[in-house]
Amino acid sequence: MSMRVLLAISALLAARLALAAGGPPYERAIALAPHITELIFAAGAGKHVAGTVLRSDFPPQARSIPRVGDGLSVSAEAVLALDPDIVLAWRANNATRQLAPTLEQAHIRLDYSAPRSLDDIPAQILRMGMLFGTTAAAAPAAAALAQNIAALRQRYAQRTPVSVVIEISEPPLYVIAGDPVLEDMLRSCGATNIFSDISMPAAQASRESVLLRGPDALIVPFQDEAAVASVRRRWSEAGLPAARAGHVIGLDPDSLFRPGPRLVDTAGQLCARIDQIRQALSRRTSQAHALK
Repeated sequence: MSMRVLLAISALLAARLALAAGGPPYERAIALAPHITELIFAAGAGKHVAGTVLRSDFPPQARSIPRVGDGLSVSAEAVLALDPDIVLAWRANNATRQLAPTLEQAHIRLDYSAPRSLDDIPAQILRMGMLFGTTAAAAPAAAALAQNIAALRQRYAQRTPVSVVIEISEPPLYVIAGDPVLEDMLRSCGATNIFSDISMPAAQASRESVLLRGPDALIVPFQDEAAVASVRRRWSEAGLPAARAGHVIGLDPDSLFRPGPRLVDTAGQLCARIDQIRQALSRRTSQAHALK
């Protein structure tokens, strides 16, 4: 798909979002999740972020933005002190439910940004552009991401599937399960999640369940080589063939677990690494057949 076509689609989506958004562009936003801050900046509207949460640290300009809580606990007083006209949250939780009456009384809009696929990320950038009147910057940024996503799918999605497990932490062992955005990322790479049958986004798992399901590769939220090597040793000692073969992929945790623009770049890195493992598995299969 050409950039011209993507831009045309972006313009149409922006027009539809304009009808749905209602009201004039907003001037002062509180972003209650790090990925929302990243989406707003990607839409060229970073100057409109009046407040955010503790872990919101990207882009670097976000580090100087006032904090109103940690996302799970939000200070209504701190929010009101920043005089926002819109508050954007990831999903309804205890913090937003407690905050909602205060915002309603103050006539401050509460809205949500919860991408459920890679495609939702450029769509959300467009939406932020409409909310803050920066569509001139948001539309090409969204189109570029959409083009990258389409290119990944065209290149990798139909290749021989590679099964993976995405480890979150250990001990105790937590893994990604039915998280819709990460599931879509894996599909785009031609990969499958061995725990996708669990409906929750994340789940606690036993080492035995990982060994039983036998993934071809292990994805871990580390970029430090020593940390990745430590995970490989741990799973090698547990008897996981993927670890013993060196099929352990380390990725930046914030880029991996935040459904924001950087996840598309991380998907590109992951797809390339998975394809290397796919080729290694294919060579091993060919060698095994040759020995028969």
